[in-house]
Amino acid sequence: MARFQHLLQVTPAGLYCPAGDFYIDPWRSVNRAIITHAHSDHARSGSAHYLAADPSKSLLQLRLGMDIDLQTLPYGESLTLGEAVVTFFPAGHILGAAQIRIEHRGQIALITGDYKLQTDATCTPWEPVACHLMVTESTFGLPVFHWPSTAQIIDEVILWWQENQHAKRTSVVFAYSVGKAQRILMELSQRSSGLGPVWLHGAMLGPMRAYRDSGVKLPEYESASSAPSGTDFSSALIIAPPSAQQSPWMNRFKEVSVASASGWMAIRGTRRRRNLDRGFVLSDHVDWGDLNRAVDLCNPEELWVTHGFSETFARYQNEKGRNALPLKTEFQGEVDGEEVQA
Repeated sequence: MARFQHLLQVTPAGLYCPAGDFYIDPWRSVNRAIITHAHSDHARSGSAHYLAADPSKSLLQLRLGMDIDLQTLPYGESLTLGEAVVTFFPAGHILGAAQIRIEHRGQIALITGDYKLQTDATCTPWEPVACHLMVTESTFGLPVFHWPSTAQIIDEVILWWQENQHAKRTSVVFAYSVGKAQRILMELSQRSSGLGPVWLHGAMLGPMRAYRDSGVKLPEYESASSAPSGTDFSSALIIAPPSAQQSPWMNRFKEVSVASASGWMAIRGTRRRRNLDRGFVLSDHVDWGDLNRAVDLCNPEELWVTHGFSETFARYQNEKGRNALPLKTEFQGEVDGEEVQA
């Protein structure tokens, strides 16, 4: 790590760039925070100044408040902070997600945040960025994690929905309210015309507006809570956050089949532990193959690995001849379908 101390340091508040005097996705309140994306384990309130990619503006204001001191920057455009030059590149994770490129004294660090290589019509695709130091997540950094194509998963969702309609059961899919829900709804809107009504949990409405405000052409959907008393949901598809599964909100539906859209559905037993009827393997993170592909394309001299299976992935990269180190982080990111703190 000593080679890159002028670029990045691990501190009690998170990753810090001394050359620019800023933090990336800090765990504590700081003076200047650069945010990779608007999920709660990366974007936290309390900092004095924020910098993020342009498309994330509406989501960050929804998450952190309209009155935050927020500066945004287009992808590919550079900004000098102190002695460091900062550039955002698309991460492909959710709307506005960015990789942070930091250059100082001819050396380049890349902080990926969360990212995926799969196609997603609701956000800008990931781009490889050549660097000397790469900080990568490894949420799904094991060979067992291999994502099917998005088209295959949406086909499975539609077939399950139709089977439930024939049995007069309401179909409820649990998915993150920021990112995953919009991805599913965009795919369904392009392929499911005439299949049946789609309703949302109320927690989805704010993020849906933020996506549309940012130019993503998503259809308008209504909250299931706003439906008149006695509404028949038996032919409907409902999208709700995972937290809704054990809540009284579910009581409005009579016969129901519940499913989850998550990378964790690739692990046998997860569906049973969470009392689900179906599991759809759909993730907004890289799987094992794409994680290795991304590292190879960026080709860093040194690799720092955070979140998930960091020690396993760092060891694997070391065995391949790359200099890789696992990093301890306060927040573990997505664990079994939830955002958690270690």
